[in-house]
Amino acid sequence: PGTSVEATVLGWGNPYYTKLALATASGTPPDVGIAHLSRLPLLAAAGLLEPVERTGLPELGVTADRFTPAAWQKATVDGTVYAVPLDTHPFVLYYNVDLARKAGLLDAAGDGLVPLKGKDDFLAAVKAMKETAGAQYGAAMSVTADPSTAWRCFSMIYSGLAGPVVTDSGTRVALDAEAVQETVAFLQSLTAGGLMPKNLNGSGANALFSTGKAGFLFDGEWQIPSYRLVKSLRFNVVPFPALLGPRPVAYADSHALVVPRNDRRPAARTRDAARFVKSLLDHSAVWAEGGHIPAWLPTQRSKAFLDQSPQRNYVRAAFDAQYDPAAWYTGAGSDFQSVVGGTVIEAIAGRLTPRAAVPALRSDLKRFTTARPPVTMK
Repeated sequence: PGTSVEATVLGWGNPYYTKLALATASGTPPDVGIAHLSRLPLLAAAGLLEPVERTGLPELGVTADRFTPAAWQKATVDGTVYAVPLDTHPFVLYYNVDLARKAGLLDAAGDGLVPLKGKDDFLAAVKAMKETAGAQYGAAMSVTADPSTAWRCFSMIYSGLAGPVVTDSGTRVALDAEAVQETVAFLQSLTAGGLMPKNLNGSGANALFSTGKAGFLFDGEWQIPSYRLVKSLRFNVVPFPALLGPRPVAYADSHALVVPRNDRRPAARTRDAARFVKSLLDHSAVWAEGGHIPAWLPTQRSKAFLDQSPQRNYVRAAFDAQYDPAAWYTGAGSDFQSVVGGTVIEAIAGRLTPRAAVPALRSDLKRFTTARPPVTMK
């Protein structure tokens, strides 16, 4: 009461992060900002953020034990926490409930998929959606001109077999050739066999899934609100099962709240900023209505969130989250995702063999690992 908030909305991706950095460097930052955790390493290394411990948030109960562990870990850079995770937003598996029933893929209760273990089970399920349920395609994904989605899908599958594609703060290529070939071969087993279109844009994927012409959809959970508008569509959303590795991996990112560094900010404004961040956490069940999993465990475990479907069905993905590798050039809306994802698109479309995808991806990664970082990364 008595405290107002003025919000400034900017275009996401590089334009936003450039403006946030310039505003902070020039001494005129906002009191609270939004950041993807995948973008945090550069912001922290550049000295643009206040450590959370200096904002008064711990005194309000904002502590590690009250957050999804993977998100809190990603909010930590070199042992210091610089952001307060608001959510986890994973790449997930959508399915058409009616088609899944026809394909014999629903569990005994009829409210979930039968267990799928490994690539063979998964491929059989996609095939059943097409051949048994009668869908035009077993699955769909936005591929054409959508490198970020291609990268998310590739990274999710590859991460079940190998570690990050770059290490040492983004200065070393750590690509596993065998894991790349196995990942690409798996993706091509979907597209080359006609189970999934190899060339499809976002609106095409939306149309196929919305009209029941595709049994599965590979996409981010942030698309849930748009599919809810389709009255004839009955769908559910679950985490991807383990595909090529022994455990499930969920490619994900998180929106987080940060307090940009400002030595001239009065202590009272910093306290207000902390109270504002805490209030957003406490009310994050509202944010979850858009599909995102609350990172704040009191909300994640609340009735307000657990009453939300299908959101409650893929909470496990937040605990299996795999983020972009830590580097100054990675993260949401980055050139890294565009370049590497572009090569993945070529592979999905069959224009690169699994073996040829390895040097192509190495070349992409070398372009970034050999570039001079704008700040010193530890």
